[in-house]
Amino acid sequence: MDRKVIYFICTGNSARSQMAEGFAKALGADVFEVYSGGTNPKGLNPYGVEVMKEAGIDISGQTSAPIDTSVLKRSNLIITLCRDARDQCPAIPPGVEHRHWPLEDPAEAKGGREEILKIFRKTRDEIKRLVEDLVEEFR
Repeated sequence: MDRKVIYFICTGNSARSQMAEGFAKALGADVFEVYSGGTNPKGLNPYGVEVMKEAGIDISGQTSAPIDTSVLKRSNLIITLCRDARDQCPAIPPGVEHRHWPLEDPAEAKGGREEILKIFRKTRDEIKRLVEDLVEEFR
């Protein structure tokens, strides 16, 4: 079975798309070739790295990158994870499926460390559920 190229796109490519990439690689390596990118990359968010490590997935080696049009063109599925990315994403090539997961940006969380981690964990868990469903759909 050929693996599907999946591209997770967010604005900063710092948290949501990075977590989605990490889960898709860990849970669906046999199904997907996985990439992530951002319309305005900001670097990996350390809280995102921390909560993924709690889930047993190390994303610290992933990089925050701008959208790569060559990956965009060979993608089978593009998933945007925020409204800005959905609205600013370069033209999606014909025949490429696009889905939108409207997730709140945990990087905008305010408060103390524990409050921020709680919001990151909530987003992480939502992304994990969505990726599990996606893997099941394509498996």
